[in-house]
Amino acid sequence: MTQLQPKAAAATPAVQSDRAVTAGLRSRRLRRRLLLNVLRLAILVAALGDWEIGVNTGHIDPFFWGKPSLVWKQLHTWITNGTAQGSLGEQILVTLQEAVYGFLIGVVLGVVLGIALGRNRFLSDLLSPFIKVANSIPRIVLGSLFSIAFGFGLTSKVVLAVVLVFFGVFFNAFQGTREVDRNLLSNARILGASRWQTTRHVVLPSAFTWILASLHISFGFALIGAVVGELLGADKGMGLLIRNAQNNFNPNGVLAGMVVIAVIALVAEALITALEKRLLRWRPPQLAGDAGI
Repeated sequence: MTQLQPKAAAATPAVQSDRAVTAGLRSRRLRRRLLLNVLRLAILVAALGDWEIGVNTGHIDPFFWGKPSLVWKQLHTWITNGTAQGSLGEQILVTLQEAVYGFLIGVVLGVVLGIALGRNRFLSDLLSPFIKVANSIPRIVLGSLFSIAFGFGLTSKVVLAVVLVFFGVFFNAFQGTREVDRNLLSNARILGASRWQTTRHVVLPSAFTWILASLHISFGFALIGAVVGELLGADKGMGLLIRNAQNNFNPNGVLAGMVVIAVIALVAEALITALEKRLLRWRPPQLAGDAGI
């Protein structure tokens, strides 16, 4: 027991040094995060202030471009008094439901088909021209077709969101599958792994970073699909609020709807980023990096 005491005493300064370094890193990160948030807020306040001043001085026509204070007034009215279609929360939930359904279905289809075609050269070569043609079509215009085929209910918006989400996820999953280290695949085969085991334990983890990267833009596309579908025809949702404001020549209502949609997108992005960090904790810090935006 007496022989171990000097070693423990000698190790204490090293432990304290490590703790000091960790505390210093945390402090610098907090200061950097605080600085970034302050600068972002300053940019936002400056932009809105210039906009408000431009309207008040007559340099910006509020009939076309609205006014920040009136946009806030419109939001306050929707929050306190609701809309003609019901409460603002109900409209948000309708749009969010359409976007989430489209996002989940589009991601699953994109991942499954992307990995399947990435693993099968024959199928990839066979279907490649059709996929390229489908990807080249302006998919937003399909909203009109889906509205005719599926009506003005939930289905047409979900289908449009699925189409918009699918291709981004598909191409990332496909490319991620093609980028798998061939030595890992060869070693798995030598060890007797079946094709399904190789896909599950080698291909999918390797392509996972590619797939997660596509999710950051995919939910935005899902929101676009839901809102565009509502613009074309709906009885509830944020797209309907924006369309009604447009029909009434109310730019503040249009901008207020855009603000709500932007908040939804930012919250979804934060959740996806948190999920990504949690799922990729196994990566070394120098590879994982910190999101700059």
